[in-house]
Amino acid sequence: MKKTERASGNVTLPAPAGGSASAGGHRRGPLTRERILRTALRIMDEEGLDAITMRRIGRELGVEAMSLYNHVEDKDDVLEGVSELVLSEFEFPEPVEDWEESVRAGARAWRSLLLAHPNVCTLLSERRKPIGSPEALKPIEYALDVLHRAGLTEKETVQAFRLFGGYVMGSVTMQVGNMMTGVDGAPLMTPEELGAVLPPARVPRFLQMLPHLQECDPDEDFEFGLDVLIAGIRARVRRRARTASATG
Repeated sequence: MKKTERASGNVTLPAPAGGSASAGGHRRGPLTRERILRTALRIMDEEGLDAITMRRIGRELGVEAMSLYNHVEDKDDVLEGVSELVLSEFEFPEPVEDWEESVRAGARAWRSLLLAHPNVCTLLSERRKPIGSPEALKPIEYALDVLHRAGLTEKETVQAFRLFGGYVMGSVTMQVGNMMTGVDGAPLMTPEELGAVLPPARVPRFLQMLPHLQECDPDEDFEFGLDVLIAGIRARVRRRARTASATG
């Protein structure tokens, strides 16, 4: 007998076998790799990496977990696919001639993407396979091109790429980690309270800088770091140009 179709919002989806909703209350649509990855990404963003299991993804999609293996190899494949999915959603800045502005815009866009999906920092650092998707490689291609246009050699371009990538990921990790504040951004203890329990002779500089550590502006800090990194590249390129001019 031909299965009937039921409307879900503005989209008409095929009804589950037997004409009933799945155990999780979701209507079934065509099961695809992208649907699996986007479901895993949503779980990760809402509940963290530990919440991602094949059984949980299947329940969210209204299918048995075994059905997922027709589209993904295993959980590791799902996690690697999620990281590539996020990379593919990188929003490219408007192209400009000034390499410094291009670097700033690219770094800000990368930071915004990671702040939206902070657990991707862990996925990228723990990948077991190289990125193989052309779409996921586009942000890397963008960064390499911009840095090479700054006047760096090929080796220096790759080194700078790693430097900026590590900086952005580290910045996001520190921001979401709340090392000096609580989850609401408020200090866990005031400088006076910490000063009363910490020996000033052992950590004098820490106590001196504590108000700034607790009250820092993440956006301001990020821009400061970009200024320092870009200034370093600019100085390196100019130094090499002066050396080449003097020896030429």
